[in-house]
Amino acid sequence: MSDLWDILMTVGLWSSVLRIATPLIFGTLGALLCERAGVLNLGIEGIMTFGAMAGWLTVFNGGDLWTGMAMAALSGAIFGLLHAGMTVTLGLSQHVTGLGITLFGSSLSYYLFRLAVPVQGTPPTIEPFAPYPIPWLSDLPFLGPTLFSQTPPTYLAIGLALTLAYLLARTPLGLAVRMTGENPHAAEAQGLDPIRIRIAAVVVGSALMGMGGAYLTLAAFNSFFPTMVQGRGWVCIALVVFSAWRPSRALLGAILFALFDAYQLRLQTIFGKAVPYQLFLMLPYVLSIVALVAMSRRVRVPQALMKPYRRGER
Repeated sequence: MSDLWDILMTVGLWSSVLRIATPLIFGTLGALLCERAGVLNLGIEGIMTFGAMAGWLTVFNGGDLWTGMAMAALSGAIFGLLHAGMTVTLGLSQHVTGLGITLFGSSLSYYLFRLAVPVQGTPPTIEPFAPYPIPWLSDLPFLGPTLFSQTPPTYLAIGLALTLAYLLARTPLGLAVRMTGENPHAAEAQGLDPIRIRIAAVVVGSALMGMGGAYLTLAAFNSFFPTMVQGRGWVCIALVVFSAWRPSRALLGAILFALFDAYQLRLQTIFGKAVPYQLFLMLPYVLSIVALVAMSRRVRVPQALMKPYRRGER
């Protein structure tokens, strides 16, 4: 038991927790923003995959790392515009459209990747983001190497979570988004355009999803392979419910899931072959389901979520 506790007290564990949590933070914030405006975006898995490919391919062809992140955000925004056009403008099923975008984005990313990079024995690589220790803060005991010695996209993800929390809770823009997700007809009565707000929220949210995918190829790894997202998009959808549609809780939820994931990897080294490794792999998902069930009993879903809005209808 002492070994299990000692693992929780190591800098290496908590440093890896933030690295694992970063793409989840981007993806969860994107899904949360879409749903706050009343649109469910199940295309997140495909958008993250395409963002991972677009960001990596940009850097592979000579662009810098931040240009790769920007291209991933742009590709995510384009998919978001497609999703918004079909669900917000045309009023089509958000479930079916989202799943279609997931299949389309995942397949298209692999197709374009193979057009640009011929099949090789060893996947080509790039030079990813390096950790950037923040002067003075990175010298703090324990907290310094854990929180202030991460790669720049991790700092960006945490900053975006705090910024989005402030915008949604404290600004007129956030109030407009929340009102659109709760009662778009009331928003219209206040002189707002719910259709434009929903489209903008889906586009920006999808851009964040694309950045979450790009983190995997530009910071966590240095190459692209089609299955690298590995269900993180679906985890992000669950984390939105876990967070009760609040960005600050979404940040904590992503860190909690990452803690389960990082911890199970270290448990495998302790128990070795005595316990099948598949049990450890399923551990973070089982614990997340338990936490999700416990939280979902007390959450309040945005009232207009998944409800098409048409002007003049009541």
